[in-house]
Amino acid sequence: MAKREKPRALWPTEAAVSDVVGRLMEFWGFKRNMGRVWTVLYLSPQPLSAEDLRHALQLSSGAVSMTLSELSRWGVVRRVWIQGERKDFYTAEVQLWRMISRVFNEREKSEVTSAIEAFEDALRKLEAIGRTSPDPATRARAQLQGERIEQLLELARLGRRLLDALVSTGKVDVEPLARFLLGQQRS
Repeated sequence: MAKREKPRALWPTEAAVSDVVGRLMEFWGFKRNMGRVWTVLYLSPQPLSAEDLRHALQLSSGAVSMTLSELSRWGVVRRVWIQGERKDFYTAEVQLWRMISRVFNEREKSEVTSAIEAFEDALRKLEAIGRTSPDPATRARAQLQGERIEQLLELARLGRRLLDALVSTGKVDVEPLARFLLGQQRS
């Protein structure tokens, strides 16, 4: 078994890459430190402890602990046991597609599904307004909004199908999206 290195400062390349990934993660709605911690683990040739990460990234113990918990929950880091060590060590998921598809499946798909449900609910309410309102202007407004929400619903359903295909096969046929968008331009 290889002997563990003592905690060390990050190389400039590690610091730069972890900062870039941290910014990307923040752009996608995650915490910046999630990207930074994952990257340091990803680039490390051996598992690291929370203390190693705290030292390398100059973070508080609490920040490292919370970040490792979140990353573990997303399945992008895992705890590993090292013989003769009492503390926990962590490694990063190195299969990038596995990590990305998990996020797509759990987060983006959930948002699209919520949008679909909201659009369907709005359509039911607009349909009721259109059936029951004595005012022709109100009925016309409900009809127009219904037609436009129907387009949004169709796009959301298409998005869900594309996400399902992307997660299950790693490939996406964008032809249905192109047809949808081109069809919208003609309307």
